Amino acid sequence: MDIQGVVAEGFEPVRDAFVRNFEVLGDRGAAVAVYRDGRKVVDLWGGTRDADGTEPWTEDTAQIVRSATKGVAAAVPLLLHQRGLLDLDAPVGSYWPEFKAGGKEKTLVRDLLAHRAGIPALDRGLTAAEAADGVSGPRAVAAQHPFWEPGTGHGYHAQTYSWLLSELVLRVTGRTLGSVLAEDIAEPLGLDFWIGLPDAEADAGRVGRVAPVEPPESSGMLRTRPRRNVSEAYADPGSLTRRAFAAIDPLPDENAAAYRAAELPASNGIGTARALARFYGATIGVVEDGARIFTPATTGLAAREHSSGPDRVLVVNTRFGAGYMLHGPASPLLSPASFGHPGRGGSLAFADPEAGVGFGYVTNALAKSVTADPRAQALVRALRSAL
Repeated sequence: MDIQGVVAEGFEPVRDAFVRNFEVLGDRGAAVAVYRDGRKVVDLWGGTRDADGTEPWTEDTAQIVRSATKGVAAAVPLLLHQRGLLDLDAPVGSYWPEFKAGGKEKTLVRDLLAHRAGIPALDRGLTAAEAADGVSGPRAVAAQHPFWEPGTGHGYHAQTYSWLLSELVLRVTGRTLGSVLAEDIAEPLGLDFWIGLPDAEADAGRVGRVAPVEPPESSGMLRTRPRRNVSEAYADPGSLTRRAFAAIDPLPDENAAAYRAAELPASNGIGTARALARFYGATIGVVEDGARIFTPATTGLAAREHSSGPDRVLVVNTRFGAGYMLHGPASPLLSPASFGHPGRGGSLAFADPEAGVGFGYVTNALAKSVTADPRAQALVRALRSAL
């Protein structure tokens, strides 16, 4: 495997693990990047731009990162809070009056971010077109009766997170979440990351195609097979698990131009590993040219536990901060101090304020993993050994 890029002295284990991901764990095309104390120390890429193609992955190849989008999207409401424009302890209905319907009048903004809003699913799944139109999704979650009393428990809002965050940001700012991300975060920091791929980037042909893959029989990935109760929850059409992931039904074509252009903050962010690592580096401190996103107080909000224990959707114990998944058995990150988000199928990005690390991994080979992909975990273990 021809691996391109650079690794700072002492971080060679990350490169070795990245090579092994291709040789043993079935990666097709991928990239990994690490910032340490504001400085880029790992920036690697290899394989093919398309999971089912032959064109090489290049330095600026970008990919869809699925739910790793959520961590980037969460920075927008936290930035609004940092600016005094959004109160995390205010009822959502104070910004979005229609949301009070169905017994949700006491739902707090903080509940949306920490997956405690009680509406991870919809009574009727939306079509791909409805999910992307900017109107049907917010209208559906506003009208939806909660599946539990908001604030009393948590469950992963796999798809509905898109419409909850996007409409809240729109009501507060008059701008879409994707535009706030682009203008207030991505452009100042020089990040190649978009929620709503611009036409110019789509026309540039830099975004690769993703595809599902089966792990090689010798890879050891089968050891990550979920427990029986988890498998049963995903298999049962009536379970809250299945219904949460089917809030868009049927699932959209993630390679379609219309899907890439839509703004779905839960699932369709597109970017590079380098952008993700730099983004997370800027959430915990200053990166290279003096750029940063969060104040220390906001970083503390992101990393502070808001939800923990049995997840009513993922059927395992999970931990969430304000918009971020936290380190735990279901989603191992670098250390208990880490906050970030995995993407179903492989991608992972996070920050670790104690280690001074921003990490990003993207892949076009979508495995069956949900929160703890073996390729991403191999890279995290290698990074840990290098620190």
